[in-house]
Order: sequence, then structure tokens, then C-alpha cells
Amino acid sequence: MSSSRSRSASPHRSRSRSASPAPPRSTSPQRPRAQPQELKGHRDWVTSVAFSSDGKQIVSGSSDKTVRVWDSASGAQQMELKGHACAVESVALSPDGTQIVVGSGDSAAHVWHSANAVRPIELNSHQEFIVSVAFSSDGTQIVGGSENGPVLIWDSSNDAQPMVLKGHDDYVRSVAFSPDGKQIVSGSFDGTARIWDSATGKQLTKLQHNCDVLSVAFSLDGKKIVSTCENNVLIWNSTSDDQPMELTGHSDGVTSAAFSSDGKRIVSGSYDKTVRVWDSASGEVLQELQGHSSMVTSVAFSPDGTKIVSGSEDKTVCVWDVNFGPA
Repeated sequence: MSSSRSRSASPHRSRSRSASPAPPRSTSPQRPRAQPQELKGHRDWVTSVAFSSDGKQIVSGSSDKTVRVWDSASGAQQMELKGHACAVESVALSPDGTQIVVGSGDSAAHVWHSANAVRPIELNSHQEFIVSVAFSSDGTQIVGGSENGPVLIWDSSNDAQPMVLKGHDDYVRSVAFSPDGKQIVSGSFDGTARIWDSATGKQLTKLQHNCDVLSVAFSLDGKKIVSTCENNVLIWNSTSDDQPMELTGHSDGVTSAAFSSDGKRIVSGSYDKTVRVWDSASGEVLQELQGHSSMVTSVAFSPDGTKIVSGSEDKTVCVWDVNFGPA
């Protein structure tokens, strides 16, 4: 299939839009460097990682066209889902752990039942390549971002026609629901993140960036949004388009970012091969995690905030212990 961009599922380097550099914040980690547990099995880039809602499983997607399910404690592989014709770009687990939604270059999103590896349900995507996916917090809806700009919302219980949200005009690299399911945030190569009403599809806010937006996520209380722009992590107020707080310290493009469940910390992964943990209030670096031999493509906190999972171009999934103790 022809495309102006590779379907290798890489996060793609950001294209500068004349961003103004902010004064650097402290980049001296306050905690000793952790040694990760490595989960090996993928034969190509790991493009997406996620924890289950109980923290007992990790799901990873890869350019090797497979999805793998791991025991987060032992690191043992529990399942390998095969059948995708193209690289897997994004994975997400339903809150009850029974479904895995996958975005890939297969020109559709697919939903697998996590109890077995039988043929998945194909969601009607209007022939759009779905490159980012997420479940709502109650598991009733799935959102997908497409290569050409539309954002699609499906009912997770069937393969009915999706609601199509139009506004982006380029690759939608990241999507997420707000915790109450009433809003969706999407990040795109068109230099914007957009907030949508998930019931009506109406665009509520546009957050203007100076570069490609590779990652977006809500805080658990829904009041903040984290996004990435070139080497920086940005924290926005979800109810306005006021200027964001910038977290600086990575030496190369930031590919992925997420809040901890208590909202006090943010994790980010970068082309600079590191994972960083930030204080979301002060913007200071709490930990710099080094262990990957190539760029980090995806990161996530465990539900209890004591672990981080990261995926990398080096074909590994790493699980890091980042227990900071009682808040």
C-alpha cells in the first residue's frame, strides 16, 4: 500500500514548527537508577505497551505484527496474538481485562478476546488506517485515531458504524478518553491536540503546538492533559487553551507520556533512549531510567503507580520499579 509515511509504527520524528525553547528545569534525578525486568519475545520494534486495570498483565504491540500478553510479576509470556497483516501500532486493554483493541496498518481496528487467540472482531473504520486506540473507562466505547485525520468512536459491544470526528488533517498519533468518558483528547501531526465531546462529536478545545503531537493523556481527575512536543512534555488545563507548563530535560524527541493514577507524577519516553519520571507540580525530574539500547516508543504507569512499563525500538519491554512510597 502506498503512503506518504512508513507504516513501520515508529513514533516518527517531530517536524519543527519554530518552537521557542524554554529555560531548562532540573534534570538531576533524585533517586538511584533502577534496573528493569526485561520481557523478550518480540522480533521487531515494540510500538505500544499498556497495563491491565488490575496491574497483573502487560500488553505489548510490535512491528513484528503480533500482540503479546505478559504476566507483570514474573515476566512470563501468557499469549501471542497473530494474524495482523501489518505492523501493530497501538494496543489497549478494556477495564475488565476481557478485550484487547489493536490499531494497525490493516486498514481497520480489531478487538481480540484476551481469554483466547481466536480470530478478532474487525471494527468498521471507513477504510481508514487506525494508528492509535483507547477504551473508555467503563469499557463501552473505543476511540481510534487514523492516519488521515478523522477520529472514530465505536460501541465496543458490536461492529456498528462508528461516529466520525473531523477536524485534524494529518496523522492522529494518540487518543485517550477522559476518566468520566465524556471527553476525548487526540494528538496529531497537524500540530494540534483537540478535545472532543464523546457523545456529540463536537470539538470543544484546540491546543496549539509548534510540532507534531505524538502523545496525549488525561490525568485521573480529568483536569489536566499531558502532551509531547519535540523534546518537551507539556501539561495543559483541560478546560482551556491557556499556555501549558513545559517540562524540559530530554535530549531528543519525546514519544510518549502518561500521568500516574494520583496525578502527582508523569512518565515520559524518548528518542534519547531514556524514561523519565517527573513531578507534575514542580516539573522537576524525579528519576531518569536508563536500560534501553534504542529509542523508547511507549510508556505507562501501573495502576498503583509502583511500576512503569516501557517499549522500545530495541525489541524489548522493560518493567521498572519506581515505588516512591506513601504520597
